[in-house]
Amino acid sequence: MSEAPRKSPREFLELQDRQSGIEHPDHRAWRGTEIKVPKGTILQQNGETASKVYYVKKGLLRSYLIDRKGKEHIFMFASEGWTIADSSPPDAPAEMFIDAVEPSLVEVSDKLFQLEADLPEELRKLRLTKLLNRIYVLQKRVIMLMSAPAIERYEHFLETYPEIVPRVPQRMIASYLGITPEALSKVKGEYARRR
Repeated sequence: MSEAPRKSPREFLELQDRQSGIEHPDHRAWRGTEIKVPKGTILQQNGETASKVYYVKKGLLRSYLIDRKGKEHIFMFASEGWTIADSSPPDAPAEMFIDAVEPSLVEVSDKLFQLEADLPEELRKLRLTKLLNRIYVLQKRVIMLMSAPAIERYEHFLETYPEIVPRVPQRMIASYLGITPEALSKVKGEYARRR
């Protein structure tokens, strides 16, 4: 009995977008305000009300937290076509920081608007698809952090975010993988030997 070929997370997300019936979702789905965000700008701070959703039209954002010891832990990246937000309720304090890794063009929308039920069917379908895609990526990441060796987590990162690798410092990739920059160097060496 042959097993179905495994899809990378990126292939899975692209397939989900195609199956949603919306080939090229655009910013009309968000009805937000378009803003230019300089590199390093913090869009959301830990503790602020988590009321916004950010749709990346161009550039790269990340969400992260800083632990009690001052160490940064990257939760996720969002490049072109991805959304990013803190999962806290709209009126609750945010747990994550969100900032621009590079100059970005972002559509900012209110979370409460995103929850409106009287939206056109196509828009609801798009939002549900995007939400399910994000949940899939995060679930896969949590499972890998709990059980996969660093080399597998690195391979998964490369499959999920191929366009991000040349755009971010290695320390950010290490933070995302939950390893030190030194361990990332070893993982990259092992990855190169495997190829």
